[in-house]
Amino acid sequence: MGEKASDPEAPTVASQHVESTGSSSDRQEISSNAEVAKEWSRDVAKTDKGVRSNTKLKNPLAGLTREELFRDIEEFAKDKDLEHILDDLKRGALVSQDPRAFEQLDELSEGDKELLRREKSHRWSQPFMMYFMTILCAGSAIVQGMDQTAVNGAQEYYFTEFNVTNTWQQGLLNGAPYLCSALIGCWTTAPLNRWFGRRGCIFISCFVSFAASFWMAAAHTWWNLFLGRLLLGFAVGAKSTTTPVYGAECAPANIRGALVMMWQMWTAFGIMLGYIASVAFMDVTHATIPGFNWRLMLGSTAIPPFFVCIQVYFCPESPRWYMLRNRYHDAYDALCKLRPSGFQAARDLYYIHAALKIEERLREGKQLWREMFTVPRNRRAAQSSFFVMFMQQFCGVNAIMYYSSSMFRTAGFDLRTALVVSLGCGITNWIFALPAVYTIDTFGRRNLLLTTFPLMALFLLFTGFSFYIPDLTPRTACVATGIYLYMIVYSPGEGPVPFTYSAEAFPLYIRDVGMSFATATTWGFNFVVSLTWLPLQEAFTVQGAFCWYAAWNVFGWVFCYFCLPETKALSLEELDQVFSLPTREHAAHYRAMLPYYVKKYLLRADVPPQKELYDYE
Repeated sequence: MGEKASDPEAPTVASQHVESTGSSSDRQEISSNAEVAKEWSRDVAKTDKGVRSNTKLKNPLAGLTREELFRDIEEFAKDKDLEHILDDLKRGALVSQDPRAFEQLDELSEGDKELLRREKSHRWSQPFMMYFMTILCAGSAIVQGMDQTAVNGAQEYYFTEFNVTNTWQQGLLNGAPYLCSALIGCWTTAPLNRWFGRRGCIFISCFVSFAASFWMAAAHTWWNLFLGRLLLGFAVGAKSTTTPVYGAECAPANIRGALVMMWQMWTAFGIMLGYIASVAFMDVTHATIPGFNWRLMLGSTAIPPFFVCIQVYFCPESPRWYMLRNRYHDAYDALCKLRPSGFQAARDLYYIHAALKIEERLREGKQLWREMFTVPRNRRAAQSSFFVMFMQQFCGVNAIMYYSSSMFRTAGFDLRTALVVSLGCGITNWIFALPAVYTIDTFGRRNLLLTTFPLMALFLLFTGFSFYIPDLTPRTACVATGIYLYMIVYSPGEGPVPFTYSAEAFPLYIRDVGMSFATATTWGFNFVVSLTWLPLQEAFTVQGAFCWYAAWNVFGWVFCYFCLPETKALSLEELDQVFSLPTREHAAHYRAMLPYYVKKYLLRADVPPQKELYDYE
């Protein structure tokens, strides 16, 4: 299992999520022509041999003389039989060395410069195939979201039909996909991508999702339904780790981050569609087919993967995957479809090639799983990634996503109204996920979590205690209001932050392994939440269950404040510095800063600025 996950082709959510998340710092890294930064600490210098190479990977062409660069390109073109585009390769490499200085390059024609100016000023002016590929990735995210929430309404019917009354059995049935995803789906990504490519993995996962939808819709026993949901979990794991990477590897750097963030947005849209399916089919009956309504709810999830399967092979394969197979002609052809001109395609082809060479050297001779936990810098990144992924589940969101209809019925709504009000949760989640593309790079990952954790705790407490209200109308109104307010603050915080943060935290040479670990963490604890909510509600009452997750949000705020570093707008070497600092020193600094924050933000006092924890140069 470890060997599979460490495969350099494993596209765990961010093998290229990515070389850049699209933040301003990443774009500056690509354009930087500065000298390699100093070693940040003795700890890094002694233990993390990959740091300096990791730093160089920010721009593998920086520092080369023109003669060295052209000699390397000529050898590359001859070796890969690309001599017919040699001139484009040379001009493109000169631009890649320092993209901001292209106006001073005499080798570029005015047409070349105009293409580069337009690339900067009209970043969403892209070839048709780029938009077509974006639609594919959005469709795959919709599949993901709809698979998660169609069960919300369906369970209200199939528990009764199959006489599933034990709460642990109910939780196991609902959580089965995430169990399979954590144990199998996330770890089969590497071989699937190695054998079938990015498109092939997406096709297989969506085909499995398509088949599982019919299996679940046709189930005649709870065991049969359980097996269908287990099968669905295989698709969930492979699809969630491959699709964002495919989009990132195909997209140009200036829109890559936005496209990757769209995964969260369109997953939220799919979540909303799952609720819509529950409302749309709740009254549908059939004279001879029992449970026809819930079968349609689960069967409707076959529609999005059907269209993804049809579309996927009309899109080009990932150029990076072709290059890993030494199929450079195919990689160039794919880039020509995804870039406005052959010159820009050649530029990106050689840049990716140079980055891959360094990435291969970084991995050579390393036991990646061991290094993730024995190298202090990597271990702290794993700790932080584990925390944000764990808290994405234990903030309580998926208890609401999967069981909101049951919650609303407990509050006093009838089934029809409960399903409609649950739809409002999905709509709220999607609408407030839209600004995340802006807020995550504006306010920072840590600040978003520090702001939203206490608010989520507050609204969970409000919702839980609302169940004590004796009168039906105010009780149902307060429960619905509390859950809606909770979804509003979740969507820009623990919604988009975990995958973005985890993708940035790990050094490039172990990013695949790190993201396999992070992705398995989120799906594993997703299973725990879906399995335990109903038994928890039975043991603690619904009020106690909400207070349980409110307490976890309080814990999340405390851990985030003292132990979670910020990663927004940091270069690779700055991230090395951040994660090289011992956690106890990070916690000690922010403990000492508490009086300052209280005076400044709570008492609104005029206080002098304090010394920063990190001194970036």
